[in-house]
Amino acid sequence: MSVAPSAGNPRLSAVDLVLIERFLDALWLEHGLSQNTLDAYRNDLMQLAQWQAMNGKSLLGLTRERFMRYLAHVQQQGKSARSSARMLSSVKRLFQYLTREGELETDPTALIDTPRYSKPLPSSLTESDTEALLNAPDTSKTRGMRDQAMLETLYASGLRVSELIGLQLFQLNLNDGLVRVVGKGNKERLVPLGENALFSVQRYLTLARPELLRERQSDAVFVSNRGQAMTRQTFWHLIKRYVVSAGINKEVSPHTLRHAFATHLLNHGADLRVLQMLLGHSNLSTTQIYTHVAKERLKGLHAQHHPRG
Repeated sequence: MSVAPSAGNPRLSAVDLVLIERFLDALWLEHGLSQNTLDAYRNDLMQLAQWQAMNGKSLLGLTRERFMRYLAHVQQQGKSARSSARMLSSVKRLFQYLTREGELETDPTALIDTPRYSKPLPSSLTESDTEALLNAPDTSKTRGMRDQAMLETLYASGLRVSELIGLQLFQLNLNDGLVRVVGKGNKERLVPLGENALFSVQRYLTLARPELLRERQSDAVFVSNRGQAMTRQTFWHLIKRYVVSAGINKEVSPHTLRHAFATHLLNHGADLRVLQMLLGHSNLSTTQIYTHVAKERLKGLHAQHHPRG
């Protein structure tokens, strides 16, 4: 099997295609990476394979000198430091795998460092803006009860939007006020809901969900107006509408509420390790970005209230 050539693009060898897919399968099995991450890796590796093919070479023929030339080629295309770092990570992991599997004797990328880039601070909401957003749905109506339950759950637990819309009934323990979340890599964690979210969810399950299902069957906690599992796109549009009605003048996505959850917990004294467990981060370094958000807030408070601020 090979990729059909197009104008200016030579045919990729079947060997390269097989090596890439084998590597991606191994990544999925070992680390449980998401499909989006695997697709990004595939795109990076296919571009390198294409560049090699244009010079009559395969991935197995990559040398350190040729890879340095490829890095220069990528830089000339104006890619950001973040994109370049991700590409280099993809390639380094591929060649570590090929060396480990005995396809290569030496790794041509072994002595090449990944470029550093500054991670942008996640956007968040103030506590007053969050309160306005949570109160925006009209809970006298069926859809409003559902929407508020989803917003309250997202903010109370810091779930990813994929985790929220993927919630199944068996994952809820309303007696203990807990939700069992299946996150990235199929890793499970227990997250408390809190009183407000628990009340909203119980009200939704009792009054609104049966109305939305209309005797249809579904294991999904949150269902659409058609009685089907809520989609990411539908929920995103719901949030946009409530942002407008709440009078919030900033870009807000479902992920913004996850950031607000983390930032507000830190602002009120939560331990970083606890936050790591609640968010489902594999590494503490991923969670530490929120300490920068908290520091910026503290600096702002100091400047505002200190007599010599």
